[in-house]
Amino acid sequence: MPTPTQPSKPAPPAAALDLPTRIPGVDPHSYARPAESLVRHLGLELAVDFDAQVLTGAATLTISSAPGARELVLDTRDLTILAVDVAAADEAAWTPTTWTLGGDHSVLGRPLTVRLPETPAQRVRIHYRTSPGSTGLQWLAAAQTHDRLAPFLYSQSQSIHARSWVPIQDSPGVRITFDARISARSDLRPVMAAEALSPETGPEGQVVHRFALRQPVPAYLLALAVGRLESASLGPRTRVWAEPGVLASARAEFADLEAMLATTEKQFGPYRWGSYEVLVLPPAFPFGGMENPRVTFVTPTILAGDRSLVSLVAHELAHSWSGNLVSNATWRDLWLNEGFTVYLERRIVEAVYGAERAELEAYLARAHLESELATIPDHDQLLHIDLTSRDPDEAVSDIAYEKGYLFLRRLEVAYGRPTFDAFLKKWFDAHAFTSRTTDEFRDFLQAELLGPGPLLPGQTAPDAAMWLTAPGLPQDAPRPRADSLAPVAEAAVAAVAGKLPSKTTTRAWTPWHWIHFLRSLPLTGADAPRVLADLDAAFALTAVGNHEILAEWLALAAAHGYRHADDRIRTFLLTVGRRKYLGPIYSALLRTAAGEKFARQLYPQARPGYHALTRQALDDVLGWPEQAPVTPSADP
Repeated sequence: MPTPTQPSKPAPPAAALDLPTRIPGVDPHSYARPAESLVRHLGLELAVDFDAQVLTGAATLTISSAPGARELVLDTRDLTILAVDVAAADEAAWTPTTWTLGGDHSVLGRPLTVRLPETPAQRVRIHYRTSPGSTGLQWLAAAQTHDRLAPFLYSQSQSIHARSWVPIQDSPGVRITFDARISARSDLRPVMAAEALSPETGPEGQVVHRFALRQPVPAYLLALAVGRLESASLGPRTRVWAEPGVLASARAEFADLEAMLATTEKQFGPYRWGSYEVLVLPPAFPFGGMENPRVTFVTPTILAGDRSLVSLVAHELAHSWSGNLVSNATWRDLWLNEGFTVYLERRIVEAVYGAERAELEAYLARAHLESELATIPDHDQLLHIDLTSRDPDEAVSDIAYEKGYLFLRRLEVAYGRPTFDAFLKKWFDAHAFTSRTTDEFRDFLQAELLGPGPLLPGQTAPDAAMWLTAPGLPQDAPRPRADSLAPVAEAAVAAVAGKLPSKTTTRAWTPWHWIHFLRSLPLTGADAPRVLADLDAAFALTAVGNHEILAEWLALAAAHGYRHADDRIRTFLLTVGRRKYLGPIYSALLRTAAGEKFARQLYPQARPGYHALTRQALDDVLGWPEQAPVTPSADP
């Protein structure tokens, strides 16, 4: 691994796909000016330093510039720039050039402006290092991993966090190919969202792992993990990665992955990324999953032991078409990624696990969407949301996911599944490996579906403008049916009255039935702890292993002062970092005086183990002062 002061000639870039480059418009979340100078390929050479919690090395950017362009503008945040040099595409010699870092913005970071020579440079190399506070990286001590034997590093680049570990044009409208050389301790294994090439011997005690991705992707899909990792094959094109102590359970949980891949291809066209792998991260990971190309990163909380939560993997796999293959061009177009992906996810679940399960999930998701709509302002209820002057991470909600899904399902209802499937496949094929806006989708929708039709008998065309730019749900929004949930809701009412459901009845319940049961409990006043105690005694809910059920139960216990669950709440909040679970539990604790005291005593211990995105969300919930230093718990 060369040092910044002793560079070597970078490895040649991986062969790029012969695709037209789409120059996007202005992205309010990027300083880049891609119409002047556009990054086409990234070459990374990075050394992983767990002691200092930094990555150090160089990013070599292959660019194309408009005539007369003399600057390349990149996005950075929390990076130390050491030197910058330039070279022609076919020359080994590098020449130092001048560069400046602009003012620091709390969300956007700092623009790095590189001066280009009058003779157009085709390659720009930035020597740099990250900081321990880079928001796109989380460094975990061995005690924070499952096996507790070695430290762990993983990245999370979405939405605009790639700039905190790579100087890049960090806009989803800019797509790049990349290759990488990652130098790490010989006892640790780097994994990237790319094809793994043959490793090389590095400095003493180090191995240089090589990667390449020839399909162009936005910067938010750059991904790296380094840890004590092993893998197991699931099929001809599928594989799972995990710590050794997790690998067997992960392999069993994801056994249907090859079938999911084949099913999606049959419905929506070929998988164009080579292999598909899943990497199970430590529990600090803030999301359910991240759709990094070729290697999806997932939370261990989906390892339920019965494959009941693998719809999350179906969602991330679906992103290989909607999001990775065709991406949103800006973050206000997020629904083009997530609404499409939820639609594909439900189709995968239906094909592999049956229509009833897909409808159960869709029914509960619509109910949750309706509750969210009641709490957020009208301007945040739009699919084509305005994010000017806003952090894109703060605007993520069920709107892009579930309202987007319902819009696409409404189109399916109007035109029929065969016609709509053909439309979706044409969208993916016509725009493969590009980034698109909502306006471009509207034009395509009008030309390929709304205009030519034909509608099914008795159907009317949905008002696309209303769906995209009006708040709330249109009156014609589909209502998923889940008839099996009606007796579950009745059982919840009976349970509060003192008649618990029988174990014979609950034996047939899925996690989604249990969640509906818990959400349907009409708990009020002082009787709530007694009802919860009766349910816990009958069904051991405080000890349940399914994290979806457990998180729902713990939030209920926290809200109603069921003190018997406090120890499990403490353990959960100290060991799990998934924002979906933590926000509701902390918010529920704050509803009672005792719960608030409990939360404020616990949060300083738990906070250092959370990802930066989780801390950001929970700091707002708890009013956490940024200046308060906290020592991590010794044994969470």
